[in-house]
Amino acid sequence: MIEPRIGVEEAAEVCARIADNVERVIVGKREAIERSLVAMIARGHLLLEDVPGVGKTMLARSLAASLGGEFRRIQFTPDLLPTDVTGVSIYDQKQGEFSFRRGPVFANVVLADEINRASPRTQSSLLEAMEERQVTIDGITHRLPDPFMVIATENPIEYEGVYPLPESQLDRFLLRFSIGYPERGEEMSIVREQLQGHPVETLEAVSGPSDVSAVQRVASRCHVSEDIYDYVLDLIEGTRDSPELSLGAGPRGTLALIRCAQAAATIDGRDFVGPDDIKSIAREALAHRLIPRPEARVDGITGEQVVEELLDRVPVP
Repeated sequence: MIEPRIGVEEAAEVCARIADNVERVIVGKREAIERSLVAMIARGHLLLEDVPGVGKTMLARSLAASLGGEFRRIQFTPDLLPTDVTGVSIYDQKQGEFSFRRGPVFANVVLADEINRASPRTQSSLLEAMEERQVTIDGITHRLPDPFMVIATENPIEYEGVYPLPESQLDRFLLRFSIGYPERGEEMSIVREQLQGHPVETLEAVSGPSDVSAVQRVASRCHVSEDIYDYVLDLIEGTRDSPELSLGAGPRGTLALIRCAQAAATIDGRDFVGPDDIKSIAREALAHRLIPRPEARVDGITGEQVVEELLDRVPVP
């Protein structure tokens, strides 16, 4: 089957339609919506860390509804088992053989709600799915749908009853950011509209999974010059040489930043990556991959601050 090819203008139109549709639900958070689209177009996964009630779950539902794909929600709890996520093989006495019962991870958009409330063992059950886009049960590999995206929500670590995500899991997320509280006027609009019913219930698809796959292919062809490669590597090496960090960004972080920049350029309707594309997404793509030294943590130094300092210091091509 020959996959349809679209141009960068058509790709940008698809992205704009999806963003406009999601904004009907997530009011006044266009930047957060476009960052979510960056993760989807770059074939990555998203980690939303924020306080309860700001729209993390609705963002995932709205994205899935807008692209017309299959959506599944997994509520992570301390007693959740890995097979509750990936699925399980069950012996069928009538057939005399095992049959595989798919878990909720088999969907286009999977919401891993409050992922840090589950045990590390269950959190890690998503690793193969996120990295390989497949799950292996009893030695048999099962492919996941295309496109496939995990949107995980996380409570701030100072809340009780949570488990920190291991570094290997954090590194699998393409982006991490917070949505934040709405402005006063936007919050008033949300309240007035939702008193009559939630808009996500009537949200219709404005694209299809095949459209998203086509946009992903356009983004992968977005031109990256040698100067941009050098700029990205200067930023990455800056994290590795930082005296405030015990762990800098690895090659996965380098690739993530470039893919995100390609997606950002595609959303903007361009077929080339510029320095501003790198700067616009660097903090969200890199900060969660960095581990400050203990003495830096005492001084309140965060990965976000290190990335911001590097963006100010590293020469722009």
